[in-house]
Amino acid sequence: MTVWDRPEPPTRPVPLDRERIVAAAIALADEGGLEAVSLRKVAARLNAGPMRLYGYISTKEELFDLMVDEVQAEILPAEQPGDWREALRVLAHRTRQAALRHEWLADLLGGRPTLGPNGLAVAEATLAALDGVADIDTVMRAVETVSAYFTGAIRREIANLRAERATGLSKRDWQRASGPHVTRMLATGRFPALTKAVYDGTDVDAETSFATGLDWVLDAVAAKLTPPHA
Repeated sequence: MTVWDRPEPPTRPVPLDRERIVAAAIALADEGGLEAVSLRKVAARLNAGPMRLYGYISTKEELFDLMVDEVQAEILPAEQPGDWREALRVLAHRTRQAALRHEWLADLLGGRPTLGPNGLAVAEATLAALDGVADIDTVMRAVETVSAYFTGAIRREIANLRAERATGLSKRDWQRASGPHVTRMLATGRFPALTKAVYDGTDVDAETSFATGLDWVLDAVAAKLTPPHA
C-alpha cells in the first residue's frame, strides 16, 4: 500500500481501560489458551501500543488475576442457596460450567485465593451458607475438601477434552484404538481387579461422573459437620 492509499492513524489514542484489557485477554485465552495471552498480544488486539497497558497492569500474572476475577462473576450464584449443601453443590457446578466455557480457568484453579471483588463475593456467599453449621475451622475444612474435589475433577475433564482435540480421537475412538493392547495385557491375568473394572464397570459421561462424585464428597462432609458448642 502506498503512502497515498494508507489511512492516517487516529489523532487520539484508542480508548483503554482495565475492562477492555481483560475482555481482550479472555477472548485470546478462550481462543488459544493462556499461552496465547501476553501484554503484547492484548495490546495488538486493542490496536494500542504495548507500553500503554503497563499503565493499567504491571505483569502477566496480574492480568491472569483480573481474568479469573472476571470469570468469578459467572460463578457467583444469582441468589443465595437454601442451605450449605446446595451452596457447595452450586459452587461446584457453576465452576465446572465456567471452566467448560473458559478452559484456561482449569489451569488457574487451586492456587492462592482470588482477592478481586467477584472472587471475594463468591467466598462470602459460600461461607455465609455454612455460617453456624459448625465451628469456623470445620467449615473451612469442608469448603477446602469440596473445592479440592471439583478442582481435580474439572482439571481431569478439561485434560480429556484437550487430548481429544490434540489427537483427533474421541473417547470412544481412543478406546477402540487402545483396545487390542488393553485386551492383551488383561489376558495375562496380572490385573484381575482392572479386568473386572474394564469388563463389568459402567461407563458414564463426564457430567454424571462429576455429579456422583460431588454427592459422595458432600455426604462425607455432612458426617463431619456438627453444630458448634453453645
